Amino acid sequence: MTRPLRILPAGDPALVLAALREALAGDGPAILPVTGTLPGAEYGPVPRSVAVVIETSGSTDAPKRVMLSTDALLAGAAASSVALGGPGQWLLCLPAHYIAGVQVLVRSIAAETKPVLMPAGHFDPERFIECAEQLAEPLRYTSLVPVQFARLLEHADSDPRTLAVLQRFTGILVGGQAIRPQLVERAGEQGVTLVRTYGSSETAGGCVYNGVPIGNTRVRATAGQLELSGSVLAEGYLGDPARTADRFITEHGVRWYRTGDLGEVDASVGLVRVLGRADNVIISGGEKVSLDAVERVVRSLPGLAEAVVVAGADRAWGQVPIVVAVGGSAPDRDAVRAAVASALGNAARPARIAMVERMPLLPSGKPDRQALRGL
Repeated sequence: MTRPLRILPAGDPALVLAALREALAGDGPAILPVTGTLPGAEYGPVPRSVAVVIETSGSTDAPKRVMLSTDALLAGAAASSVALGGPGQWLLCLPAHYIAGVQVLVRSIAAETKPVLMPAGHFDPERFIECAEQLAEPLRYTSLVPVQFARLLEHADSDPRTLAVLQRFTGILVGGQAIRPQLVERAGEQGVTLVRTYGSSETAGGCVYNGVPIGNTRVRATAGQLELSGSVLAEGYLGDPARTADRFITEHGVRWYRTGDLGEVDASVGLVRVLGRADNVIISGGEKVSLDAVERVVRSLPGLAEAVVVAGADRAWGQVPIVVAVGGSAPDRDAVRAAVASALGNAARPARIAMVERMPLLPSGKPDRQALRGL
């Protein structure tokens, strides 16, 4: 059996919330929130179990349309509620076409609380504070990407009101990309309850909190790559059975999702550690180099906390890491190269540092790596 698919403007989160409520209850069509101009083409019906279709960002891969069932979305919301300490009121700060944004709405529906919806547009700490002060329930939550959280902590350094609001949150979920250890430390020092999340559209959002799987999620590392199973898994990719078969596999009656992320799982305590994307590895001078690992080292250096590392072509080495940073004057290239070489070896040394006026970002807040590679 199938159901129709309704395409919605993600810029109107109130509309998405109302349509999502109907989709989860089975009273309306499945929804596909999109940004920008609504597409003219129809995607056709989806399986009856599907409530939401999410178009992935395409930050490291070709965009995909992920089909999420009502059961998967509600399982994710229930697991999150238990892990955080109970149902509460949510502040939506992320776009409604982004899985973390959709899950804020799903959790609100499941908790039977009214979410506070930040107006769409550029993230502004002052606007965040105004919206956060509207939260009235005892338990208060929000979901952010690292760049948003970093701006709030920076704003709190000079504004006691901002810090007080952040401290009142029962939990602030931060995910979508790696978060710098310095931010985690600062949050702890200032009494802000930060929850580091790991997951994707294919897992109905974050399903690992602070390195620990939530709900019935299981995580394993196969040949160095993370695979996840549990009730939160997507049905697959709309109109792409080949990719679905490649990413979703069944072994001994258990369905697993191949994340494409490098990582490891501590067998004694089950703690999950994500090391980077498997497809973000280059061959430089015959050696494998993880650009995510280079980026972690670079971001630990002064003035490069928001830097991004991408691959560049090189006649001698084939491919080389290139650091892209925001600012007027470039940092000392030799110092950067020496720090990376000391941590990761000579093959990982960045070939050059490119300075840009503004980092191109995807609507989710992640750096647009494809745009950076094209510069």
